[in-house]
Amino acid sequence: MSTWSQLSEELRRWSEDGRRAGLWWRDDDAKKNGPKLARLISLAETSRVPLAVAVIPGQVQDDLGLAFAGVPELAVLVHGLRHENLAPSGEKKSEFGPYRPVAEMLDDVAVAFETMMVLFPKLAHPVFVPPWNRIAPELVARLPLARLRGFSQFGPRAAKNPVEGLIEVNCHMDLIDWRGKKGFVGEELALSALISHLRSRRTGSVDAGEATGILSHHDVMDDKSWLFLAELFDRTKGSEVAHWLTMNEIFNLPK
Repeated sequence: MSTWSQLSEELRRWSEDGRRAGLWWRDDDAKKNGPKLARLISLAETSRVPLAVAVIPGQVQDDLGLAFAGVPELAVLVHGLRHENLAPSGEKKSEFGPYRPVAEMLDDVAVAFETMMVLFPKLAHPVFVPPWNRIAPELVARLPLARLRGFSQFGPRAAKNPVEGLIEVNCHMDLIDWRGKKGFVGEELALSALISHLRSRRTGSVDAGEATGILSHHDVMDDKSWLFLAELFDRTKGSEVAHWLTMNEIFNLPK
C-alpha cells in the first residue's frame, strides 16, 4: 500500500542523493468557462503550482479566455483539434492515430496551433497534447513542421528528443479511473504511480531527466480527486526537494 509517508521517504532519498525531483501539472480537455474550471484556476492560484491547461481548439467557447486572465504561470497547450474520435470501429479512440494520412493530420495540427495563437497569443505554447494520449509515430516525427517544439502524452518517454527540434515530456499519474466509474482512482493507486515514477527516475530505470507529470481532468473530477490534488500540492510545495516546474522550464522555451 502506497502512503504519503512513502512519498516523503522517496523524496528523502532524492535529497540524500543531492537531487531535486522535478514535477509538473497538466490538466486536459478545457473548452469553456464554468464552476469546474474556476475551481481548477483557484487551486492553481492558492497552491502557487504552475498549471498547463490542454485546450481543445475546435471546441473553445468565447468565455474561456476570461478564466485564464491574470493567472500566474498558466500555460495553454494544444489538445488536438476537435478532440474527435476518428479511429475505425473497434479500435481505441484517437484523433491522430495511424489510421489517417499523415499529411492530413499534420494540416490539422498546424490549424490547431494557429488557432491557439490567435485565441491565446500570450498564453499558447508550441506543445502538442494528443487526445486520449494516442498519436501515430509518423506524425510525431513531423510535428516540428507545424512549428511545434514540445509534445506530451502519457507514460515514461523513450527519448527526450523523439526527433530533432522536439522535446517530449509526459504525464505519469492520472487522477481518473477511466476504466471504472470515471471517479478518483484512489489515494493508494495515485500515490503508487507517483512514487513509482520518482523511484524509477532515481534508480535510472527510466529517463531521470523527465519531470514527473500529474494529469488531471477538471471537467470530470469528483471531490476526492480535488482533495487529493490539494493535499499533494500542500505536502510538496514547500519542500526543498520537490520542485514544481513551469512550461518554460520543462520544454526549454524562451522566457
